[in-house]
Amino acid sequence: MEAIVVKGAPAEYSCNVGVLKELEEKLSARGIRKALLLTGEKSWQALQPYFPVLESVELTIVKYRGESSLAEIARIAQIAKAIGADAIIGAGGGKVLDIAKGVAHDNSIRSVLVPTLASNCAPWTPLSVIYSEEGTMTHFTVYTESVDLLLVEPRVLLDAPVSLLVAGIGDTIAKWYEADVQISRFENPPIALKVSHYTAKLCADELFQNAEAAIADSKEGKLSQSFIKVVETIIMLGGMVGGFGDKYGRVAGAHAIHNGMTISPESHQALHGDKVAYGVLVQLVLEGKIDEIEKLAAFYRKIGLPVSLEDLNIPRKWIEAIAVQSTRENETIHVLLEEPVSAEKAAAAMRQLEDSLLVK
Repeated sequence: MEAIVVKGAPAEYSCNVGVLKELEEKLSARGIRKALLLTGEKSWQALQPYFPVLESVELTIVKYRGESSLAEIARIAQIAKAIGADAIIGAGGGKVLDIAKGVAHDNSIRSVLVPTLASNCAPWTPLSVIYSEEGTMTHFTVYTESVDLLLVEPRVLLDAPVSLLVAGIGDTIAKWYEADVQISRFENPPIALKVSHYTAKLCADELFQNAEAAIADSKEGKLSQSFIKVVETIIMLGGMVGGFGDKYGRVAGAHAIHNGMTISPESHQALHGDKVAYGVLVQLVLEGKIDEIEKLAAFYRKIGLPVSLEDLNIPRKWIEAIAVQSTRENETIHVLLEEPVSAEKAAAAMRQLEDSLLVK
């Protein structure tokens, strides 16, 4: 097996009501005097009521242009360099945070992340998912350094659309299925993989137990224990699976199917976690785990995750193209079986899933 590199966690993480009141103190403790705040229109609107006025740190606010692309990372990096920023503060959803991590790496400056959504583990992970300017996922880059500071204000996440919380649950439930298919093959896995495997199982257990209550509380604006547990499962536990498992704990079939779906223009309106959740079902078809599909599909229906392309508003005519894109030579779908997964096999799995679930 390849050597495992552990990047288990940000240097500092805190998830507490009022945590942003400590932001300036934490920046100053790191010697940060100038910071570039990268955010989006909706993200900044959600965060502003909780964001402190900084007195000793000079702050420049820049809005991102909608895509986590190499061009956008380069654009923001140039701005950060021009103002002499010691740090970049990424405040927003996954794409904003991925751009911020890329800028921090390219400019060798500190990374401070403040998520406004609990839609994936992007706040935790030392990597960026890169898209083309047209919105097609091209690759992901794993950085040499972890995030310096991650601050989660749960009230901001509670104010976010419930659909994004549901998508975060979908993205995180995949951690178990994508890590288990790889790590369970080892008779005597190293300690790092055991941590990853255990954490992946904990993701599934916590979500099966708390997701319904967390979604109900989110709809009511209730900052409950279930909501906090689900938020931290998505951000912290989800991030730890890849942080300790490295390539064996990050992605497998589900994310490959997601990546394939990005070739369809209709898919760009669907949330990342929703597409990944559907990808889990396709992965399970390829593995022949039909009983698990039935169990998982029932859970999906309870909480509002998609069980079909129709649920994602993606026409079936895209199945072949999605399958081809999902089974490119460098895609992670090929870790599922002893031999590479062909486009024909992936397309057949999708058609089998569509036919079996839509008639129920």
